[in-house]
Amino acid sequence: MSLAEISVERIDAELPQTQCGKCGHPGCRPYAEAIVAGEAVNRCPPGGEATRDRLAALTGRPALGLIESAQIPLLAVIREAECIGCTKCIQACPVDAILGAAKQMHSVIESECTGCELCVAPCPVDCIDLVTHPQWQSAADTTERQRYLDRRAANGRRRFEARNRRLAHKAEEKRRKRERRLAATRTPAETTASSMSVDTTALKAQRATLSAKARRLTRQRDQASGETRAALEQRLATLETQQAEIERQLEGAPPASAAPAVPHIALAAAEQALRKAQQTAARLEREGKHAEAERAREHVVEAENHLRRAREAASTPGEAGTSP
Repeated sequence: MSLAEISVERIDAELPQTQCGKCGHPGCRPYAEAIVAGEAVNRCPPGGEATRDRLAALTGRPALGLIESAQIPLLAVIREAECIGCTKCIQACPVDAILGAAKQMHSVIESECTGCELCVAPCPVDCIDLVTHPQWQSAADTTERQRYLDRRAANGRRRFEARNRRLAHKAEEKRRKRERRLAATRTPAETTASSMSVDTTALKAQRATLSAKARRLTRQRDQASGETRAALEQRLATLETQQAEIERQLEGAPPASAAPAVPHIALAAAEQALRKAQQTAARLEREGKHAEAERAREHVVEAENHLRRAREAASTPGEAGTSP
């Protein structure tokens, strides 16, 4: 059988399903996919030489030496009196074989543990030991040991796939909640303003197009005569009707959503008006026009009051549209 005819499932069926990652891939199936793509068959220490030899026979590749010494089936055991309940081992376990909760004692489910060792390194208090799996150790002969390995492989594959589905579902739920939160922060007014802004832009573009057409038809009409001129006038009348409708829609549209900047624009205008009033009053004083200068000073006072109101509005945007 050529390698191209070998399925990932066939390769995966030969692997021990410890999901330990020692092969350099995040699980046994990813390693099976890599083997089909050309990866070497000697990268599974838990499977040992027996797994390597089966993979070599199946793929026709050389049975190279294992990248690490063959590993007997192991069981992780938590020294419960030392466990601080950090949950790091629970998060690391690829087959959900550890029970516990935050700040509570954790415990490994013996029948579910594949001995992958992934829970050992994250433990901050080093309270996890690896021992020979009791079910392997108590097996009376090779047949019974193989029966245990087959059972561990089937269970490990099932639990690994179930965990992946759980994590994918959790990630999807998190994404949906985030989208709902973002949608909730957008008020109906903002949504309407955004939609209206798009509509207004489209209307203005359409108005510009119609104006260009009208100018072109006007030039053609001025140069035409008889029936041609009458037809052009009719087309112009239609365009004018369309333009009038667009103008009506634009007049009914609310202002653009730049309203929050209005108080600051008004403040700048008030400051400019005060400067202008002060300059005018000073000029009239220099020119000796005392009566006009007196009126100009009144304008300065009005401009100062207007500036004060503009500053108050800018400091309280929610009241920008009011005045004392």
